[in-house]
Amino acid sequence: MINKKSILITGGTGSFGEHFVSYLLKNYNPKKILVFSRDEQKHFNLSRKFKKFNSKLRFLIGDVRDYKRLSFAMKGVDIVVHAAAMKHVPITEYNPFEAVKTNILGSQNVIDASLKNKVQKVVALSTDKASSPINLYGATKLTADKMFISANNYTIKNKDPIFSVVRYGNVMSSKGSIIPLLLKNKHRESFSITDKRMTRFSLTLEESCRLVIFSIKNMIGGEIFVPKIPSYRLLDLTKALMPNTKIKFSGIRPGEKINEELISENDAMRTLSYKDKYIILPNSEYQHSISKYLKTYKKSKLCEKGFSYRSNTNKKFLTIKELKKLIKDDQ
Repeated sequence: MINKKSILITGGTGSFGEHFVSYLLKNYNPKKILVFSRDEQKHFNLSRKFKKFNSKLRFLIGDVRDYKRLSFAMKGVDIVVHAAAMKHVPITEYNPFEAVKTNILGSQNVIDASLKNKVQKVVALSTDKASSPINLYGATKLTADKMFISANNYTIKNKDPIFSVVRYGNVMSSKGSIIPLLLKNKHRESFSITDKRMTRFSLTLEESCRLVIFSIKNMIGGEIFVPKIPSYRLLDLTKALMPNTKIKFSGIRPGEKINEELISENDAMRTLSYKDKYIILPNSEYQHSISKYLKTYKKSKLCEKGFSYRSNTNKKFLTIKELKKLIKDDQ
């Protein structure tokens, strides 16, 4: 499923894209990896970092908003991993239609270009903010999730692409996340965080890569893959990285939640619990074809009535000591 395949990564110069390129080169033998992104400086930096692998890498300047460029980039591509997105909550609240153009219209371009070029498999990256969204970023990503799942309605022939989604929480140490900010300010006498009650899901870049690879290898189309991951308290994270700093509270920012959610109670009615993952099944096919998912994901079972997967009610919380170790290992 991976070896000798051509793989295109939209938003490929971001935190996930960079780590995913490294993961592919380390663990597999892809025919070609196409890094698609609009940031030329990040392209330059990445090309230097992976200089000895440049025979396998292609660095393509482009924006998912530009259908023609995206479609051209997908010629001969077997697998697409769609990671491009506007994702900063306050910025998308202030610039709503810019987020719509990238996260929704750009996603439709990915779908259309994949269908035109007969890509084999497409995996789109989502976020916990897409479950019961209260901010524009979450709303655009929920819309994109539904678009990718519904794109399977067009896969009539065996050679047509199939589409699935992976949904997870905050990625540790990714660009623009809270951890680099805390590390940068760890020697300050005082520092403000939003709310001491705030909780988040936690995932490492390595874990996000393994989840995407699992999805590529196992997807039959229409699934939303959700990892079973721990939560942490923002206050504990701050104490782990800034033990000698006085902590103040500024209040939540526009569009933020106190707690995040990966699976809503309504989605849980069509969600399978499978090993270390949950798999949300598509709405349109649920009543008619749950059997094909049960056959594929053997020993899975439907979640109990009333189940939801929230960061504050999660069974596993990382301690301050565990947070310190995870961050140290992730650097």
